[in-house]
Amino acid sequence: MVGRVTQKNDRWLLPEGIVELLPEQAQQLEQLRRLLVDSFNAWGYELVMPPLMEYLESLQVGTGNDLDLQTFKLIDQLTGRLMGIRADMTPQVARIDAHVLKRDVPTRLCYIGPVLHTKSSGFEKSRSPLQVGAELYGHAGIESDVEILRLMVETLRTAGVENLHIDLGHVGIYRELVKDAGLSADQEVTLFEALQRKAKPEIHAYLKDWGVKSPEREQLRSLVNLNGDRLVLAQAREAFASASEGVKAALENLIQIAELAERHIGDLPLYFDLAELRGYRYQTGVVFAAFVPGHGQEIARGGRYDAIGEAFGRARPATGFSSDLKTLVSLSQKGMPTVSGIFAPVSDDQSLDAKVAELRSQGERVVAMLPGQRGDATDFGCDRVLQQSNNGWEVASV
Repeated sequence: MVGRVTQKNDRWLLPEGIVELLPEQAQQLEQLRRLLVDSFNAWGYELVMPPLMEYLESLQVGTGNDLDLQTFKLIDQLTGRLMGIRADMTPQVARIDAHVLKRDVPTRLCYIGPVLHTKSSGFEKSRSPLQVGAELYGHAGIESDVEILRLMVETLRTAGVENLHIDLGHVGIYRELVKDAGLSADQEVTLFEALQRKAKPEIHAYLKDWGVKSPEREQLRSLVNLNGDRLVLAQAREAFASASEGVKAALENLIQIAELAERHIGDLPLYFDLAELRGYRYQTGVVFAAFVPGHGQEIARGGRYDAIGEAFGRARPATGFSSDLKTLVSLSQKGMPTVSGIFAPVSDDQSLDAKVAELRSQGERVVAMLPGQRGDATDFGCDRVLQQSNNGWEVASV
C-alpha cells in the first residue's frame, strides 16, 4: 500500500536529465528557433526535418561506439528490426544529402529538433537537448570550413551569447603521427584517452613501453603542450619540422583555416589545442568548439567529417557544427520576452470580433475574456485592453 501511494504521489516527477519548458521559457526558445531558421536561410542553408526514429544502423553510421552507448533502442513491431531514437541528427542529415538529394553541387542543410541521450553529457548535462546545426556537403576547401565556423559564431551571437572564444584543432595531425609511429588500434585509443586528460606522465610511459622511437615519440609527446594563442602554430611548425608530409599537410591546413577565419570574424579570440580531439572517431580534419567564461562545457562544436556519407553510397566532403538550443537560451543575455498582449472583454458585438481579427492579423497577441472567468488583463500577461468608445473599439494601456 505504501509503495502504491508513493508511486501515485511521484507521478509529476520527470526522469533525470529530462526537462520541460514553461510558457515564458518556451516562448523565448521558439523566438530564437525562428530567428536561427531565418539566419540559416539567409546564408543559403535549407531546413530539413529527419524522423525522430530510424533503423539503428542508419543512425550510427560513421560515429563510433560513443553514439551507440547514447542511443535508446527499441524493436519495430512491424518488422522486428532494431530501431533507435536519434541521439545526434548529423548522420541523418548526411543520409539525406547522400542518398535522398543526390546533388552534384555543394549542398547546405540546417536542422533544429529534439534528440535523446541515455546518459547526461555535453551541453548542460541534459539528456533531452534540442539540437540545432548546419552542414555543408560537396566542398573540400578551407572556405567551407571557415563558412561553417562563421555561421556558428553568428548563431551564438544571434542567440545573445557574449564573451565567446573559439578553440581549434586538427585530428589529422594526431592520425598521421599515430600512423607514422606504427601504433596498434588499441594503443591509439589508449593514447587518445590520455591526451584528452593531458596526462603527461602516462603519455610518456606509454610511448616508452611501446618502444616508439624518435622523432615520432617527441612529436606525440609535444601535442599536450601545444595549446594557446596564435604562437602555438609557429611552435607546432618547429615541433613537426621532421615529421611526415601527412602531418605537415594537416598542420598547414589548420594554419590556412585560422588565417582565413581571422580575416572574417574580427576580434573574436582564437585559441589552439592540438591535443583536443573532439569527435575524433568520425572527424577527419579541423575541429572547433565555442566556450564562454564560467561554463565548463563547450556550447557549440563542429568540424570536418568527410567519410560519413560513404555508408550511404556517396562519400562527399562534409563540414558542419551543432549546438543545443536550450543551452543557448540559458546563456542568452537577451533575457525573457517582454510581456505583451491585449485583453478583450466579453461582448456579442460583431465589431469587437472584427477589431480582434484585425489586431491578430497585425501580429498582436489578443486574449479574449470568457464569461464568468476570474482574473484581469495582467493575470493573462496583457499590458493593454480593448475598450469601447465613441470611435469604436480602441486599445488602451492597463
